[in-house]
Amino acid sequence: MRATSSAVKELAAARGLTVLQPERLRSEDAERLRAAAPDALVAAAYGLLLPQEVLDVASRGAWNIHASLLPRWRGAAPIQRALLAGDRETGISIMKMDAGLDTGPVLMQRRVPIAERDDAASLHDKLASLGAEMIVAALAELEAGRAQPTPQPADGVTYARKIEKREAMLDWTRTAAELERAVRAFNPYPGASTRLQGESLKLWRARVAAAGGGVPGEILQAGRELVVACGQGALSILELQRPGGKRLEATQFLSGRPLPPGTRFE
Repeated sequence: MRATSSAVKELAAARGLTVLQPERLRSEDAERLRAAAPDALVAAAYGLLLPQEVLDVASRGAWNIHASLLPRWRGAAPIQRALLAGDRETGISIMKMDAGLDTGPVLMQRRVPIAERDDAASLHDKLASLGAEMIVAALAELEAGRAQPTPQPADGVTYARKIEKREAMLDWTRTAAELERAVRAFNPYPGASTRLQGESLKLWRARVAAAGGGVPGEILQAGRELVVACGQGALSILELQRPGGKRLEATQFLSGRPLPPGTRFE
């Protein structure tokens, strides 16, 4: 629960590099960047659009490491939206930034399959590692004068709007497959949630149950597995957490709080 520096800032400090952390990019910040005379600017997971005066600072342009296969999933939450949609693959796009929202031409792309058990955390780590490799290669292409970015196609554009906490409340009338994807997409933030007898619970791991049917939200089994009926099919909850408590395997949770079949999640 303490504010800490990012790994980038720690490395910069160790090497005696100046770190600027403006809350908003203003004209004076653009001037400071211009004074550094950069060849190129690189953005990664930056949540705001850069103003044109900043995009124009570097002689070889401003480049973004974006965690999707553009033009699919432009915007703030491409990893989570890909998981929620059930995409089979995603990837990294190295894109030259312009005034639009992830609309600039793409210099290079690489694809990454989405594994059956990938959640937002594991997929983020895969893409972060790949993005680091790709931006080094992209900068080498820029330096050699070989970079030829390609305009994005007009077809296939989707937008990955920012994740809101209210989205993480599970709707048990949805299909088991959709809810399983939601649990993975919202791990680690903000955590898929549901309510049980007035108490909010976080669900961290789940899988589609082999079989089951009942009223949406109804607990069908509460032994070795915690199986809950959905609008279609059933969801087996593998790991969950009470407020202020630890994450527990379903069997551990049930040993401390038995839940008879027929109990319903809200």
